Amino acid sequence: MKYIIAIIQPDRLDEVLNLLQEKEIHLVTVSNVLGRGRQQGISEVYRSHKEAGSLLKKAKLEIAVNDEFVKQTVEAIKSTARTGHIGDGKIFILDMEQCVRIRTGETGGIAIG
Repeated sequence: MKYIIAIIQPDRLDEVLNLLQEKEIHLVTVSNVLGRGRQQGISEVYRSHKEAGSLLKKAKLEIAVNDEFVKQTVEAIKSTARTGHIGDGKIFILDMEQCVRIRTGETGGIAIG
């Protein structure tokens, strides 16, 4: 079992979620987050004053999958989130020790679904 964390541009979120749904990857949690990487933030004009922004809006996806779904999950995110510009995001893949479905008490890969 793997736990995949993807940080992407918010405007790419719907396309990513639609492709994941098509590939029958359903266990997804999405959060609106702030962060920065090589972009170092952007400047915005607010009430006619230029303010330097050090953090950018991003979408964070957290996805639990069984091992056989890792490759297609990563490919789905890469293919739909990529614009080719700095700030497209990152994907992190972590080993997941255990998963428990609270309603039934099932554990392991079967709990992921």
